[in-house]
Amino acid sequence: MKKAILLSALLVSSMLLSACSPIVQGVTAVSSVLTVANDRRSAGTILDDKTLYIRLNNIIKDDVMLDGTHVNFMIYDGVVLMTGEAPSVELKLRLEKRIKSKSSQIARLVNEVAVMPTSSYISRTKDSLIALQVEALFQNQEVFHPAHVRVLTERKTVYLMGAVTKREAEHATNQAAKAKNVTKVLRLFNYLSKRPAEEIERDKLKQAEAEKRAALEAKKSELKDAQAALQEQIDAL
Repeated sequence: MKKAILLSALLVSSMLLSACSPIVQGVTAVSSVLTVANDRRSAGTILDDKTLYIRLNNIIKDDVMLDGTHVNFMIYDGVVLMTGEAPSVELKLRLEKRIKSKSSQIARLVNEVAVMPTSSYISRTKDSLIALQVEALFQNQEVFHPAHVRVLTERKTVYLMGAVTKREAEHATNQAAKAKNVTKVLRLFNYLSKRPAEEIERDKLKQAEAEKRAALEAKKSELKDAQAALQEQIDAL
């Protein structure tokens, strides 16, 4: 089972890296596939974030001076996380200046780009595998919906973004830290004072439906047992 999971992860990460340009890497394939129905952003905000993501990537692609850089973006509710590597301080500053040219659309820019040689294909593949591990851990818990927290990994540091409560943030951090080879977990959350009322109501409805199904299955089982007992009595006559 573990071998199958590892193989799937390698395939996903390989497709992800090969599909991107050498300059720009996006978030992992898994984290980019969010369930809109469970996203705590409005449909308009989701669209704005995706549009901004495309525009920022195009800035990097269209600037020949930035050919020696490797940049990842993760955006949530207008907050832009920028990670990767730039070969010099001058190029890092140029990169930040170009990104800030879209400042009217950016609520906050978090520049985590390091001045160093660009990371290798192997390094990026390992980062993708870490992100996949974190997302798998998020699937295997019930404190928050996986769509509430987005994940990006750069040089073994896991970055988390989303709109969550303090309890959800702590749980997400603890879960992410369990992934193999993670060295650090950094949170860039928008904190909520409490869970949205519509989510609580939706959970109550789901629980009520689950209890109704369980009661129906119990009745079916009871009826089946009664029928079996009756058949035994008939056979004994």
